[in-house]
Amino acid sequence: MFKKILIANRGEIALRVVRACREMGIESVVVHSTADESGMAVRMADESVCIGPPASRQSYLNIPAILSAAALTNADAIHPGIGFLSENEEFARMVEEHGFTFIGPTPEHIAKMGDKAVAKDTVRELGLPLIPGSDGIIKDADEGLKIAKEIGFPVLIKAVAGGGGKGMKVARSEDEFKACYTMASSEAKAAFGNGAMYMERYLSNPRHIEIQVLGDGQGNAVHLGERDCSIQRRHQKVIEECPSPALTQEQRNFIGELAADCVRKMNYRGVGTMEFLFEDGKFYFLEMNTRLQVEHPITEMVTGIDLVREQILVAAGNKLRFTQKDITFKGHAFECRINAEHPETFVPSPGKINRYHAPGGFGVRVDSAIYDGYSVPPHYDSLVAKVIVHADNREEGLMRVERALGETIIDGIFTNIQLHERILQEPEFRAGQFNIHWLEKMLARKQEEQKKAAS
Repeated sequence: MFKKILIANRGEIALRVVRACREMGIESVVVHSTADESGMAVRMADESVCIGPPASRQSYLNIPAILSAAALTNADAIHPGIGFLSENEEFARMVEEHGFTFIGPTPEHIAKMGDKAVAKDTVRELGLPLIPGSDGIIKDADEGLKIAKEIGFPVLIKAVAGGGGKGMKVARSEDEFKACYTMASSEAKAAFGNGAMYMERYLSNPRHIEIQVLGDGQGNAVHLGERDCSIQRRHQKVIEECPSPALTQEQRNFIGELAADCVRKMNYRGVGTMEFLFEDGKFYFLEMNTRLQVEHPITEMVTGIDLVREQILVAAGNKLRFTQKDITFKGHAFECRINAEHPETFVPSPGKINRYHAPGGFGVRVDSAIYDGYSVPPHYDSLVAKVIVHADNREEGLMRVERALGETIIDGIFTNIQLHERILQEPEFRAGQFNIHWLEKMLARKQEEQKKAAS
């Protein structure tokens, strides 16, 4: 087992890994930028190393600085956390080449699944269902238009190296296709340095269903159920729940076993997430995230399995400690992502937190690295806390998450807690009748109602 792990991340996920290390008797090192020198993870870790100024490219994306910190502190392994370098093939390869263990998949799997076009070719061969689309990268707008006519409009033009909704446009007709293609490609080039695009049929009313998988790289793999991540704004998840209220037991068994079998055939090592769109009773593979997910706590609540601990164990060369038949699913869990942003305009709201009170009580968990007097820096993602609840069923879970949000106090900055409370009051949400477009339509409707009331 590792004696010391360096955590190449920040905020709540860095603290999450520090806690797992502490429980496993492993020393932890947290690297940080100058903006995060007072971060809770920095305070809680056994050691910390400043690796640069606030800008991510000079700190959390600075591979030489991170490797130097690992060498300086005699770390055995590096945990990349979520975001930043967690799905960077070059980083994973350099970690291994410098004699450390990368707590995650092999560089080859990161590369294969990180390129969305290659990933689709890979899973197609392994038997996963795909949305009709281009066979790989589109050469140019003219070729794309030809394929779009074959697929049928509307089509979704997507960046091969995309993520977070960037480099993504919907073309609803031949007339607007080329303009959409050019905009998506330019946006992708600016955001990722890669303007390559691929395309697929645009599904009108799908749900976003993802399957948590875990493999040991030794031929063993399991799935840990599904999460419904359909409550989204601009392709960013807001509320997640587990299990999905849209699936039958037969459907969740089918897609779970299919995803686990795919991971087993790949001989995949570590945690990962297979993402699907689900519409009219059919699943369509979207992408695979070769890392821990922000929403992993709801899977932990329902299964009782510590995913970070398992991630560390398999990276250390251990075989999986359980088989699929050993995994049981109990109850229902929700996660609300609390962001430092205005609840209506969504403008980021960094600044000093004057007062913070976390909710508590039976079945409530909060993953956060904020505290009284903490200053939320303006340089990074606006996520400041995850309010997670677990209950015997969905109805009780809804009541519990409402109660937990009502107890949460974060003064000094704006947060989106009011948005969560509004969502929870919507009859369609409470009935589990929503898709990936539901939240944006709900917000547009509320905005129109406010305009009419003001006129």
